[in-house]
Amino acid sequence: MSDEESTQQSSSLSPEDAAYEADRLAKDAEAMNAMKEESAAEFAKLRTPWKWVIRKRIWDLMEAKDIARPPRPVHHRIPNFDGAARAANRLQQLPCFQNASIIKVNPDTPQKPVRQWVLQSGKTLLTPQPRLRTGFFSILSKDTIPSGVRVEECTTSRGVAKYGTPIGLDEEYTVDLVVVGSTAVCPTTGARVGKGEGFAELEWGILSLQGNLDASKTLVVTTVHDEQVVTDMPPGQLTKHDVPVDIIVTPTRTIEVPNRVPKPSGVFWDLLSPQKLAQIRVLRQLKQSIEERGSVTLPSGPDEVLPPTAKRNNNNKNRGGGGSSGGGNKRNNNRNRNRNRNRQGKPKGGGDNQSKPKNTKETS
Repeated sequence: MSDEESTQQSSSLSPEDAAYEADRLAKDAEAMNAMKEESAAEFAKLRTPWKWVIRKRIWDLMEAKDIARPPRPVHHRIPNFDGAARAANRLQQLPCFQNASIIKVNPDTPQKPVRQWVLQSGKTLLTPQPRLRTGFFSILSKDTIPSGVRVEECTTSRGVAKYGTPIGLDEEYTVDLVVVGSTAVCPTTGARVGKGEGFAELEWGILSLQGNLDASKTLVVTTVHDEQVVTDMPPGQLTKHDVPVDIIVTPTRTIEVPNRVPKPSGVFWDLLSPQKLAQIRVLRQLKQSIEERGSVTLPSGPDEVLPPTAKRNNNNKNRGGGGSSGGGNKRNNNRNRNRNRNRQGKPKGGGDNQSKPKNTKETS
C-alpha cells in the first residue's frame, strides 16, 4: 500500500463519514490550541519535563521540514508522517507480523495503514476505544466485516466503532504483537515517548495484568519517520510504567533494538492520579474488582491536572460500546456471533524481564 493509495482511500469516504472526520478533526484542532496555551503553565509541574522537551522538538521539526501529514499541526498528537504507508508495508513483511494471529494497534492516524494490513492479512485487529473513556477494546477481523464494506472504512476510529465488537475485561484472548505510535524513539534501548497521556502504558498494563499478553515475550513495534528516531533519550530517567519497543520501522529501514529496556508488567496504581482514574471507567472497574476479590485497598497516585481533550461527535450513540455491555442490539449480536472466532486461550501469566538479542540488526 503506497502513501498515495492511502490518501486516495481516505478521500473515498462516504459523505457521512467524511463529515464525521471533518468534525472530529476540527474539534481536535480546538483542543490542540487549548493544550498549547496550558502546556507552558503546566511545564514546571511535570514529573518528566525532559520528555516534553523531546516531544516539542520533534513536533516542531516535523512541521518545519513538512514531513508531517494531516491532521495538523501534529503537536500534542502521535504525529502522522510522510511515508506512514511505506513503513506499514515494511512492518507487514516482518516474521513477527506474519506469524501473529491477534495484533493490537493504537488508533492514531499514522498507524491506520498498519490496521489495514492486519485486516487484509486475515488477522484479528484489537484496537483501544478512544481514550478508554467508554470501554476497553474493540475487536475486528476480515471475515466479520459486512459484505460490500471496504477494509479502509473499518480502520478509522468511526469505522472500528461501527463494525468492531466491543470487548471488556472478561474476554479471553492472547495478543501476539503490539504496535504503538510514537513521537520519538531511541534505536539503542527502545525507549519511547508518546504524546504524553499514557494510554499505551495503561493498555499494556491492563493486558499484562489480565494475562492477555506476556510482558516478557510479547514484542512491541513502532512505525515512525526516520526523523523521529533520536539518540538523546536518557534511559535512566524512564518511569517504571514506560513501555519500550523491540523493533522500530521507518519508511526506509527496520531497526531491531539491541539493548532493550525490560518491559513493565501490571498496573502501577500508585502512579494513577484520582483524576486519571475518574477519566477511565475500565480502570475503575478493574480496581474495584481487584479490591473486592482480594479484600484490599489499592494505592492511588498524586493529584494532577489533566490536559484538555478533543470533543467527540456523539450523534450516533450506538456506534460505540462500554466494556462488556456493548452498544445496541446489533453490536451485541455481532459480539455473540464472533466471540469464539476471535478468542484464543489465555496464558497463565508473564514475567518482568525482557530477553535481549545477542546482536543488533538493521535492515535497509
